[in-house]
Amino acid sequence: MYSPEEFRKEAHKLVDWIADYYTEIEKYPVKAAIKPGSVFAQIPAAPPEAPEEMDAIFKDFQDIILPGITHWQNPSFFAYFPANSSFPSLLGDFLSSALGAQCMKWETSPSATELEEAVMIWLRKMTGLPDSFTGVIQDTASTSTLAAIISARERATGFAVNNNGMTSVMRVYCSSEAHSSVEKAVKIAGIGKNNLVKIQTDDQFRMNPAELEKAITGDLKRGLLPVCVVAAIGTTGSTAVDPLQDIAEICSKHRVWLHVDAAFAGSALLLPEYRWIIKGVEKADSLVFNPHKWLFTNFDCSAYFVKDVETLIDTFKLIPEYLRTQIPEHVNDYSNWGIQLGRRFRALKLWFVIRSFGIKGLQNRLREQLSIASELKSWIEQSPEFEILAPVHFNLVCFRFHPAGIDGLDELNRINEKLMLEVNKTGKMYITHTKLNGIFTLRMITAQTNVQHHHVKNGWDLIVEKSKSVLN
Repeated sequence: MYSPEEFRKEAHKLVDWIADYYTEIEKYPVKAAIKPGSVFAQIPAAPPEAPEEMDAIFKDFQDIILPGITHWQNPSFFAYFPANSSFPSLLGDFLSSALGAQCMKWETSPSATELEEAVMIWLRKMTGLPDSFTGVIQDTASTSTLAAIISARERATGFAVNNNGMTSVMRVYCSSEAHSSVEKAVKIAGIGKNNLVKIQTDDQFRMNPAELEKAITGDLKRGLLPVCVVAAIGTTGSTAVDPLQDIAEICSKHRVWLHVDAAFAGSALLLPEYRWIIKGVEKADSLVFNPHKWLFTNFDCSAYFVKDVETLIDTFKLIPEYLRTQIPEHVNDYSNWGIQLGRRFRALKLWFVIRSFGIKGLQNRLREQLSIASELKSWIEQSPEFEILAPVHFNLVCFRFHPAGIDGLDELNRINEKLMLEVNKTGKMYITHTKLNGIFTLRMITAQTNVQHHHVKNGWDLIVEKSKSVLN
């Protein structure tokens, strides 16, 4: 056990290292370049019998762990939707960890509960969501989507499934481009992945409302029970925006729960010029977006907004005798608002971020990153050997290398996969891919907290350079 003074000494060392890490982060290879099992092989087979000094532990962190880390905070991380961080968020997380509070109920930490309520009201106002929505912080969008689908299940059955188990075949609908968390959720919820209906998309990879209407009416005629539609605002593959207003009309007509998955793109709602993406949201039942993706708040922090709070609480509320308190009913016990009983003090870091940046500061940063993506798009469009493969709504650019004289799909897919691997092998940047209509598509996203114009320009120049060698 460390004394407070010993902790102070070691903590100062770590803070200095963290500050240096962010200063020097670009010297590390963005993507870890180690062989599977190499870290595991360096960990002793048995734990130490006697205490070890922090200096020895930290040296092993540097020598063993750090080489196997992919540096998500590197400005040349253009791969997945980011897990952004910022110094205000780190400071909030430090304090949350130091307090060590388990924030499952109002009584277990009143400040945690009431700050979460206040910050979610802030976030609702900042994003232009209707006042009819109430927010709660979940860990990830996957959990938020699961909470939505289970709530939809219970509302559709009058809470019969919670009480008696599944007795009817239910159906959930999403586009073929929706996130895999929807399929996982229907499995966990007991609905079954074969009852997830994937609606075909249009030429912009958006859900086709006419096909959704056809699927729901067809299921109703077969005696099946439609319970939920998941609309995507910014799909993972291409950031396609489903036509929310049309989908909302269909859901309202058939009394089906409408959940809006805006996990990444929802942060753009801070910008009034992007609120077209949620036209019709007043008819939705729930919406999720992740400040831990594109709002500079450390993972994990998922903002889940729901219209029917009573259904959410009635779906998950379970109070054994050892958790009963004398606290009045009007306070929020957030353990009844989702899957988890135990809850971290996530609102603290989000509070730190919003106050430290301010709305204007957050808007300026988002607009800057959107502008950088627009410039990347223009470079690709101007190149005779590259092509854009999907509309660029936000700051994800989907493209491929298409040299003259090569038009076969398999060959183009092969050379683009090779190009991606060659680029990532350099350690200077990291990109990923998806497949759109069977086309191997390179994805490059300009959303890392500290990304600047020159990082993206250097990345593009590297892609062009490497494209010259992949044909050999």
